[in-house]
Amino acid sequence: MTDQNEKNMNTDEGTLEAILFAMGNSVELKQLADAIGKTQEETQAILLSMQNTRYSIPESGIMLLDLDGAWQLCTKKQYYSSLITIAKTPRKPQLTDTVMETLSIIAYKQPVTKSQIEQIRGVSCDHAVNKLLEYDLIQEVGRLNVPGRPILFATTENFLRYFGVSSTDELPQLSEVQIEDFRAEAEAEADVKVDV
Repeated sequence: MTDQNEKNMNTDEGTLEAILFAMGNSVELKQLADAIGKTQEETQAILLSMQNTRYSIPESGIMLLDLDGAWQLCTKKQYYSSLITIAKTPRKPQLTDTVMETLSIIAYKQPVTKSQIEQIRGVSCDHAVNKLLEYDLIQEVGRLNVPGRPILFATTENFLRYFGVSSTDELPQLSEVQIEDFRAEAEAEADVKVDV
């Protein structure tokens, strides 16, 4: 094999590996062949070579599988237990604008009830509060001593870690001008008087 042919083979292998890694799922042989500009037979030969060389060594944690004409990179079975340990770790929460707005109210007004949050937001906050509880960014800290005894919510240690602060005292403080601007905006949107 000439140096140029070997270089092309390495480039094709790298391209196929990158595609299979990025896709995560199986990819049809035809799609892989089109991606590297080779015939399906040539692409199949490259994949088989990869399967029998780089992915057959015992030190590799990955195997290359032929799944009835589609190819996929997978974790070798002996590494599943280690993979499960990581997969069980909760993902970083995805905070939508609604959830973030609710979290901001709780962080600055804590302890606070759902009805107090809803009074400030003007809409129901059940979904946002449930998401924040699920993400362990807020917690129940007691009950307000009024009829119905509503639950009080406050932020958690996980909230502090997530936002990189050691206490809620480190949260940015709004100036009086900003507060007045927000109050005016809220009143204009809701066409009501807002008490803070």
